[in-house]
Amino acid sequence: MFDTRELGRRPGAMKELSRSVKSPGGLGVEVIGVPDDATIEVELRLESVMEGVLVTGTARAPLKGECVRCLEPLEQESTADFQELFSYPDADDRSRSDAETGDDAEEEDTFSLEGDYLDLEPVLRDAVVLSLPLQPVCREDCPGLCPDCGARLADDPQHVHEDAVDIRWAALQGLAETMKDGENDMPGKAGDDSQEK
Repeated sequence: MFDTRELGRRPGAMKELSRSVKSPGGLGVEVIGVPDDATIEVELRLESVMEGVLVTGTARAPLKGECVRCLEPLEQESTADFQELFSYPDADDRSRSDAETGDDAEEEDTFSLEGDYLDLEPVLRDAVVLSLPLQPVCREDCPGLCPDCGARLADDPQHVHEDAVDIRWAALQGLAETMKDGENDMPGKAGDDSQEK
């Protein structure tokens, strides 16, 4: 919660502040996110406007996860910019009575001050989660894992296998090897038969 009493309700009043806040938890996706015990650095500019308080800010949060190519643990930092208007509670009542639109979706997207305080958690949560990389990698040129054996290719760039056989043809390869073995046995017998004739 951030206190806006210093701004009063004078349009044009502004206040800048920096805070370290504890992560609210659950800021992430399956492969990467902000640890629940992490500290998020927040820089804010609070501006008083006619409808409420306009909050513009930047959040810097440490990230932990795993590379989507090689599955190695990784640590990065996320920077998320956001801007949101927190309207005065009585301003919401006036706007509702002036323009009764009945649009519930629009009401859900608006934020209100709670007395003289604003709760930044939902805005911070949206900004940080939306700034997360969709496919985090340990480095841009990460070669990933070997598709045959799962070895990490960054550890052994010269890693190769013999020509892989498509599993659909494996049975035929076994048959071909059996036939080759049979051909090796045949010449001696065929030679013996020809001598007898």
